[in-house]
Amino acid sequence: MRTGGPGESALLLLDVVDLLNVQKITYAVIGALAASVHGAVRASLDADALISIPLSQATQLQGAAKASGFSADLSRGDLDDPISGVLKLGDSWDNRVDLLIGLRGMDSQAFDRVVDVPFEGQNLRFIGREDFIAMKVFAGGPLDLVDAARALAAGGTSLDRPLLRRLAGKFGREASAALEKLLTE
Repeated sequence: MRTGGPGESALLLLDVVDLLNVQKITYAVIGALAASVHGAVRASLDADALISIPLSQATQLQGAAKASGFSADLSRGDLDDPISGVLKLGDSWDNRVDLLIGLRGMDSQAFDRVVDVPFEGQNLRFIGREDFIAMKVFAGGPLDLVDAARALAAGGTSLDRPLLRRLAGKFGREASAALEKLLTE
């Protein structure tokens, strides 16, 4: 593993991406790292990615992760949870990468709109700006809305507003209303 101590979850993410590539699993980096790419720089001790597998394959991925030297804990969401499952991968220094499986309302083409960003000699696939903003207004917490507002400001005229509205709508009326509020501020 690339990590050599605590506070290196971004490096651990590179090892996780290697595993995902070997397993032929599509991913998109989300969370604080994606916020940084989309104009909302903030600190975080872990890294997050959305992966494109059915929950039924998560146990197989968990086994492959353990065989590769990761600690791997799989949690399944209940019926009310918008996330079907989370596979938490870690190392001996408590660096962590959370892999989200199945986000209800997520557009099926989100993985086609990823942005490749070079990091440590490797390209990482980050969730696209419009998908990122839609996810943040859906999450709806105060920090999520700040991230969404900063990403909106950073996007400027390059934002595809019709796409953004459609994506937020897939997450429901509350997400659409939160987006419209941000767009008018």
